[in-house]
Amino acid sequence: MFKKQISGLVLCLLLSYTAMAEAQCQKDRVQLQVLGSGGPELDDGRASSSYLVWLDNKALALVDMGPGASVNFGRVAARLEDLKVMMLTHLHVDHSADLPAFVKGAFFSQRQNDLTLLGPEGNDLMPSTDQFVSRLFGREGAFSYLSNYVDPQQNSAFKLKTKSVTLSSKEISYYPIGKDMISSAIPVHHGPIAAVAWRLDMAGCAITFSGDMNNEYQTLEKLALNSDILVMHNAVPESATGAAAHLHMTPSKIGYIAEQAKVKQLVISHRMTRTLHNESNTRRQIKQSYRGPVSFANDLDRFTPF
Repeated sequence: MFKKQISGLVLCLLLSYTAMAEAQCQKDRVQLQVLGSGGPELDDGRASSSYLVWLDNKALALVDMGPGASVNFGRVAARLEDLKVMMLTHLHVDHSADLPAFVKGAFFSQRQNDLTLLGPEGNDLMPSTDQFVSRLFGREGAFSYLSNYVDPQQNSAFKLKTKSVTLSSKEISYYPIGKDMISSAIPVHHGPIAAVAWRLDMAGCAITFSGDMNNEYQTLEKLALNSDILVMHNAVPESATGAAAHLHMTPSKIGYIAEQAKVKQLVISHRMTRTLHNESNTRRQIKQSYRGPVSFANDLDRFTPF
């Protein structure tokens, strides 16, 4: 009986996902906002990786929380009360360090509903998202004074509900977020780091986030298929070799993936010093494969589906 119930749930999720994916994009309802377009450097003048997805003028989803994300969240007048989900592509500092700032900041908000946090399972090098949250906010954690947000035996206005995404299968996993949104994830190769890419479907529109990766798994094309916007990270130039190329995509790989996924718009982010001011060469390498529009993101930029 339990297996039948699980199968039925999976079928319902897939039907809902298919319906959302096939619906016409209501582009006037959806916006992508870049809270952080940089990487881990301190002198690039950018916040680290972070993105907001707006639906009907409410910031409903937050993807990655690098340093500076919480400040820019306030600058764009987003409200913690509105967030339905936070998603981590991986746990490198430049993608996750502002999570405690958001949790602490919630104390000064009117939030009353539990908040979902999704991220990858762990591996030999990195903790799972569940372990990461426990090490931060558990009773023995670095910020144990915030343990009431994760400990079910303590009182708080809301709880942080964490779910770790499996890395054992290179297939898409689905996570319904209320009745208006479905998030989905797939493992990606970021060297030895546990990492996933994310997709959000809402109002007939799809926005996909590569996170940091080098495409060795060749999974992103499947997740991003027919996305209205694909956010990809340009941390290395075309000439990258060694460890840099093992961790990140070159521009030609970015273009190849975007074309294979048939995405309608490409947004280039995670722009590090070694790729800044090299946009013409980056665009030329991308355009060898991908013929759609390409934008280079800056902090606070907004993008709408075409």
